[in-house]
Amino acid sequence: MKNLGIGTGRRKTAVARVCIRMGNGNVTVNRRDVGAYFPTAEQLRRVREPLFATANERRYDVIVNVYGGGLDGQAGACAHGIARALVRADASNQASLRAGGLLTRDSRMVERKKYGQRGARRRFQFSKR
Repeated sequence: MKNLGIGTGRRKTAVARVCIRMGNGNVTVNRRDVGAYFPTAEQLRRVREPLFATANERRYDVIVNVYGGGLDGQAGACAHGIARALVRADASNQASLRAGGLLTRDSRMVERKKYGQRGARRRFQFSKR
């Protein structure tokens, strides 16, 4: 089968490489069914959101290779990659994906811990005496 679109999605520290092919709506993540890989309904909804936004949920088979981060970050990376791949497959998808905010990379990252503090913002407990 020929890949129609290839896209790379990122969210936090997760990276997803996505290929879409003509098919009947199967979504595979790391060689497992999407329902077996992502346990929560919210993560499943997030992954499939670009397909529903463009009304292509039964038109393409999606193969995703995702690594890094946690499951929520990986779900966001998958959605971003699928959206990019859909645009490469058919440029008419861009308007609906852009309107849904699915093509925009979410740039929020974990803030680093600073020295002299317990965390990124949290200070050590202050003792007056």
